[in-house]
Amino acid sequence: MAKARTPRRSWIEEGLRTLAAGGPDAVRIESLAQSLGVSKGGFYGFFRNRDALLTEMLDTWEREVTEAVIEAVESGGGDAREKLGRLFTLVASLRDGPVTGPAADLAIRDWARRDEAVAHRLRRVDNRRMAYLRSLFGSFCPDEDDVEARCLITFSLRIGGHVIAADHGGRSRAEVMELTRKWLLR
Repeated sequence: MAKARTPRRSWIEEGLRTLAAGGPDAVRIESLAQSLGVSKGGFYGFFRNRDALLTEMLDTWEREVTEAVIEAVESGGGDAREKLGRLFTLVASLRDGPVTGPAADLAIRDWARRDEAVAHRLRRVDNRRMAYLRSLFGSFCPDEDDVEARCLITFSLRIGGHVIAADHGGRSRAEVMELTRKWLLR
């Protein structure tokens, strides 16, 4: 019986997990194969080399944190407030994913500090995310300054909310997030 080939997606996800744990230098073909419990030969059926994998990791991350999220939000229809509510719920559900979770996002941000090509891609992703938020908030907020403030707060919570360790004056984190959501959608 032939052994099933490790899917391309598994290599990418394991690469992103490894990136999150140890940075781009930790993403090595041998260590990924070991983590996946396979030989490294299967890697070359999908990727030319390590650089090709790193590019695919970034491509996958970019697609899943921008266009895939936007498509999922838009597919539900409704007005901008409904779409923002769906966006907040969807983003919260993506927190544990190897591609869409905050660990991958923070690792890519750290990588971008040392690699201009990654920094360029990160800027493109962040600009796409902010543009989408502006389109939604802008449909019911007439003040451009208010729109920009709401977008930055929303985006900042997405990127860094999980690293804040503060107590919330007797409220749970979920309660404060719900208060924030209501405030943003007012």
